[in-house]
Amino acid sequence: MISGLIPRAFLSALTLLLTVSGPVPSPAAEPVPVPAPAPAPECLVPRTITSLSSTLPRVAERIAAGLPLRIVALGSSSTAGAGASAPDRAYPARLAHYLGQRMPGVALTVLNKGINGETDDQTVERIGTDVLAQKADLLIWQVGANTVLREGDFAVSEASVRRGVEQARAAGLDVVLMDLQYAPKMLEKTRAGDMLTQISHLANEEHVGLFRRFAVMRDLVQTQRMGVADLIGPDGVHQTDAGYDCVARTLAGGIEDALRPANADARGAAPAR
Repeated sequence: MISGLIPRAFLSALTLLLTVSGPVPSPAAEPVPVPAPAPAPECLVPRTITSLSSTLPRVAERIAAGLPLRIVALGSSSTAGAGASAPDRAYPARLAHYLGQRMPGVALTVLNKGINGETDDQTVERIGTDVLAQKADLLIWQVGANTVLREGDFAVSEASVRRGVEQARAAGLDVVLMDLQYAPKMLEKTRAGDMLTQISHLANEEHVGLFRRFAVMRDLVQTQRMGVADLIGPDGVHQTDAGYDCVARTLAGGIEDALRPANADARGAAPAR
């Protein structure tokens, strides 16, 4: 594990390569370059909310050694990008862009492995092919949403996520779980809070990171920096371009802070850059 700041002078000496694939890439598909960023509102969220509450030792070690970094974004429709105006507006593509800004010189690839409609017990079966076979260093796994929306079996979800996390960690990957979206149809479900608690406990017990997407989006709404309609589309579930962009920017900030343990407990707002 590497602690302390990763020297920016060291990072800037590395070459920059930002690529991102679509939600369901074909084996022969070439990575698609990340486009120029679209205009987006400010996403100012306290670091106490964006903190992953975990370091990312493999990511830090690879950056310090000057090695390429591969990230897999795994999950269902809000990873695949349902509701976005184009695949390059989904959160994995935007995450690649914002991490590139924060880590200049790092050879970085973000793969979008979201599939619409999946539940956790289906997604876990793809860990081997869509994560380990991709030589990932960091797995960001969006979990729980469809179980809540369909009023499914929470125990099955928990067992599936735990199995996938343990499989990824046994292979040496860093892992970050992403919880529910703050959305009208999610808020209608009486057990949404139970799922948030379940995901938090699982991340803590498995010693992996947690990106609290629900809390990030709720903070933006409650502080009136953004409205629900800015973040969530007409279907009441899936994020807008601005919603995906804001999730990506705040997640990039959480990842950067996780590489700087001395700053991980900083207070105040973490401005999007």
